[in-house]
Amino acid sequence: MSETLPDSRARNGATILMGAGGVWVPVFCANCGKDGGMVPEQNMTFAFWLCAPCAETHGAIAGMLMLPDEVFWERVKQEQLEAHGRFLTEQELVAVVEADASPLATLINERR
Repeated sequence: MSETLPDSRARNGATILMGAGGVWVPVFCANCGKDGGMVPEQNMTFAFWLCAPCAETHGAIAGMLMLPDEVFWERVKQEQLEAHGRFLTEQELVAVVEADASPLATLINERR
C-alpha cells in the first residue's frame, strides 16, 4: 500500500502571485512550514517539498528520490552552458519547457 504525501502548495488563493511566465503558487515545507519558493500553477497538480533541516532530521522517504535544490539547480546551469553556451533568460527557459523537446526541458520537467 502506497502512502500519499501531503501537497506543499499554498491552499489560500489569495497568496497566488502573478509574475513572468504566468501564475505562481507559494510552496512550504510539508513538515515545519518553512517558505520553499514558488511553483508555476499551470500544469501543476501536486508539489511536495521538505526543507534541508527537516530532510536531514527525518531522513529519506522510502521510494522517493531526494535531490537537494543546490544539486538540481547546478545540473540545470550545467545543461544550459553545455547546450547553449550561456545561461538562458527566464523567457527562454519558459519557451524551452513549453517546447519540451530537449534534455534541459526534461530535466526541468522532472522537478515538477
